Amino acid sequence: MISPVSDKLSKAKKRLLIVEDDKSIRETLREALVAEGYAVEVCKTGDEAQTRIFSQFDTSQNLDLVVLDLMLPNLNGIELCRRVRKNNIKTPILIVSAKDSESDRVLGLEVGADDYLIKPFGLNELIARCRAILRRSETNHDQTQDSSQVLSFKNISLYKQEYRVTKNNKEINLAPKEYKIMELFLQNPKRVWSRDQLLERIWGIDYVGDSKTVDVHIRWIREKIEEDASAPSYIKTVRGFGYKFG
Repeated sequence: MISPVSDKLSKAKKRLLIVEDDKSIRETLREALVAEGYAVEVCKTGDEAQTRIFSQFDTSQNLDLVVLDLMLPNLNGIELCRRVRKNNIKTPILIVSAKDSESDRVLGLEVGADDYLIKPFGLNELIARCRAILRRSETNHDQTQDSSQVLSFKNISLYKQEYRVTKNNKEINLAPKEYKIMELFLQNPKRVWSRDQLLERIWGIDYVGDSKTVDVHIRWIREKIEEDASAPSYIKTVRGFGYKFG
């Protein structure tokens, strides 16, 4: 069952959803995040979580962050994350999982998670990751709301106010981080960006993770916008440094 949260509380605080089937872990995380001032709901299965996340089509039920375990009954976390992004729900997702291989982390990011935290972890690190994701999400939202500018390069256009990208007037479905990378590239055509610079601008200076995530996201974008991702004409690799657009 989903923990009830009053309307008054939800308006006053950031609303987080914990999706975790282990009761002990679920309650520990809930108590820690409530103590930090968040309004926290919990789900114990993937099906419950899907119902709750999709209820955001009613904007009064918006979530600010989902903390998602991968090993869930009924519907696993990877498939849930994939369905959320396929339906263009942009709520940030922090995966927490005991699956710690590089391929597991890459898969989690590939299906649309914003960050990946490996169990076991300290509560202070969890709280820091949540704060960082929420700060970035709030900044990105403010920037989108404040500008109606359309950015274009050749046959690619980015509509800031509508949070979408098109190629030849056909919409390209980008995950949140992919969109922000494209926005940065379109604002700065021909500029060369190092991986560290992209991490700082897109993920934030307090991001804790591997710079390989930049390469992974660039590969996903190329697969969506290039005619031939193996011979890119838009996003080019600058050997020994990073990437440039155009």
